[in-house]
Amino acid sequence: MPNWGGGAKCGACEKTVYHAEEIQCNGRSFHKTCFLCMACRKALDSTTVAAHESEIYCKTCYGRKYGPKGVGFGQGAGCLSTDTGDHLGLNLQQGSPKSVRPSTPTNTSKFAKKMVDVDKCPRCGKSVYAAEKIMGGGKPWHKTCFRCAICGKSLESTNVTDKDGELYCKVCYAKNFGPKGIGFGGLTQVEKKE
Repeated sequence: MPNWGGGAKCGACEKTVYHAEEIQCNGRSFHKTCFLCMACRKALDSTTVAAHESEIYCKTCYGRKYGPKGVGFGQGAGCLSTDTGDHLGLNLQQGSPKSVRPSTPTNTSKFAKKMVDVDKCPRCGKSVYAAEKIMGGGKPWHKTCFRCAICGKSLESTNVTDKDGELYCKVCYAKNFGPKGIGFGGLTQVEKKE
């Protein structure tokens, strides 16, 4: 029977898909709004789709449903996945009883402790993550907090000094903590004793 409706039928909703709104995957056409993971309903694109027969999934759900199972098969390098996919409606434990796990971890590794114990900035007290970390005085600082405590000048490794856990530019440090007298700390004359 001829297709009088225009374009191909959508693989998800079975309605006509016109060229302007068409996404093709595995020889089937989809509306852009229907191109969703069948398990979690996340929007897909050509880099995130994984097809299995007539079904489309995001790569995460596809891996949970059709990927290798067992200890050591995670979602990335060095990752151990304990996600069963139950919240997505995926029955991954076919025939095996579900084990009861304690709600608190019993074995905390150095990696787990490191993820919980994020360094705190001495100036603002907030967490300092690797992308924004600058070391000064043996402590991690935010780039925006890495300033002189007196004048507020932004510091670099070439002009930073530290005293009692605070950072100073070399000029402010010299004026406030350096030697005093003629030629030191900005004094130009000696006071006379009377």
